[in-house]
Amino acid sequence: MPQSTQLQSFLARKRAGVLAPLFSVYSKKSFGAADLADLKTLIDWALKTDNSVIQLLPMNDMPGIFCPYDALSGFALEPLYISLLALPLPKDKSLKRQIENVRKNLSPNKGWVDYALKKEKLRLCREIFLFNPPDDLRDFQRFKSENAYWLADFSLFKALKQEFQDAAWYDWPDEFKKRDEDALERFRQEHVEEINFQEWLQWQLYEQFKQARNYARRKKVFLKGDLPILVSRDSSDVWQHQEFFKLEFAAGAPPDMYCAKGQRWGMPTYNWEKIAADGYRYLKEKLKYAENFYDIIRVDHVVGLFRIWSIPYNEPLKNQGLNGFFDPLNEAEWELHGRRILEVMLDSTGMFLCAEDLGVIPEVCPKILKELKIPGNDVQRWVKDWKFQHDFLEASAYRALSVTMLSTHDTTNWPAWWENEAGTVDGDLFQRKCAEAGIDFSAVKPWLFDSIRSKHARLRWKEGIDSVDKLIKEFSSPGSVPQERLQALIGLYQDTYGEKEKLWKQLGLSGAMREDCDKEIFSAVLKANLQANSLFCINTLVDLLYLDDLWQGDPYQYRTNTPGTISPKNWSLKIPLSLEDLMKHPVTKEIRKLVADSERT
Repeated sequence: MPQSTQLQSFLARKRAGVLAPLFSVYSKKSFGAADLADLKTLIDWALKTDNSVIQLLPMNDMPGIFCPYDALSGFALEPLYISLLALPLPKDKSLKRQIENVRKNLSPNKGWVDYALKKEKLRLCREIFLFNPPDDLRDFQRFKSENAYWLADFSLFKALKQEFQDAAWYDWPDEFKKRDEDALERFRQEHVEEINFQEWLQWQLYEQFKQARNYARRKKVFLKGDLPILVSRDSSDVWQHQEFFKLEFAAGAPPDMYCAKGQRWGMPTYNWEKIAADGYRYLKEKLKYAENFYDIIRVDHVVGLFRIWSIPYNEPLKNQGLNGFFDPLNEAEWELHGRRILEVMLDSTGMFLCAEDLGVIPEVCPKILKELKIPGNDVQRWVKDWKFQHDFLEASAYRALSVTMLSTHDTTNWPAWWENEAGTVDGDLFQRKCAEAGIDFSAVKPWLFDSIRSKHARLRWKEGIDSVDKLIKEFSSPGSVPQERLQALIGLYQDTYGEKEKLWKQLGLSGAMREDCDKEIFSAVLKANLQANSLFCINTLVDLLYLDDLWQGDPYQYRTNTPGTISPKNWSLKIPLSLEDLMKHPVTKEIRKLVADSERT
């Protein structure tokens, strides 16, 4: 059933919003990164800029690599975001002094989050909990009862991980790995305090998030959440419901023009037959809990509900996503498979569904999204006429039922794309396509690409290669190559050659095209993006701050995540000023003016 009731309220006018991961912002009261109390200040800033939507990344409990899309639970919230000052503090002055000392030592002014702060915040949470054990609190008991589907097993899971020095559940002794009920009950009795602490911690996070959501509603700002399509292999969900997952496979994505080897995420894929046999309760319960916090929900990697790239778990890691296959195997099943799951979601929640439909997408995916009136994503750098002119589309040609943006949390920011990626191809991908065509890459590379302007593993076309005929000539010069073997390489050329010049012309910028992104270029593209036909225009806070000189140095270093890599700089980027200073900064007025001019206020 299409999401009709919710849709009517959103169709009343187009809206602007901001993607601001909570770890990326902070207040002057923060403990190294923002907490749920700071979310209220972010809401105030959104109101001041006329942005009526705040999009967050997944807020689920994160593992040691702190990736929100590889969560320890599809339900439990991340303790990093708890506000210590909003907890029921005892009158004990020594504890209050400890809290203040930790706050002073965890400076929020560094460029990236130091996740050591989580350990400190958890230590203080335990001390607060021990001062006031919550056994007799009626609200706490109600929270446990209403969330019995996941909370008891999650808290037990966390206690077991602590017992076994954070080992993955599949490395635990057999009686715990295989969930022997007698062994689990004995463990519960022996670890009552730790299990109670984990439940209390989730209750406090729930209460704080609900308060922030209620504040947003009073201010008429919508909170948009993010529903990860998968959970970590080492998660409470997988341990609790092993029958719902295909543990012999790792999910990922096939190769594309930005990831030559594809991606291997590592999470297990779903056994949808088993989930369906249980009435889809696992999915329904996740939506039910998320509904406490969000008005809108982004369905991550929605194409994975139609078919998902599955890689044998024992495949060497160096191959990334190269040697996978789509599940279901039968392409004729994809449409019904995705439709059924999306219809269950629509029938199970009052949240407004949006979908992340980027990457290699089969035709059935946008078809069903359109039928069910679920907006997809239109990212400016990829909204093009891919078949004929290979030009960027005008603002009026964007899908009306879509969320447009300049960048995502998985891409470079827009200035970094302009300076390093526009008009280029991925070096690994081009080399692999050459090998498939029987072409010596090392021989053609100096003839085709500008070595000085090729950076960050991207190859910039030489200006002289300004036609397909010239491209074919250069391929033929080292040795004759039949044109039919060049089609994939010609396609890469047509998709990328002259991108900067084409966009420069479309934006109506004057003078010679400039290589470096300045305020004039960025303002022009942001203005065009806000004027797109799309229902929502939600840009990253990282991008918006390029309206002023707030980021210093090469923009390539300022990204939220680099897919396929593990780095302390993934999922940890922070903006260069506090929310209080941002409220007073001239960039806030500039954002408000652009939003107002776009009539998205």
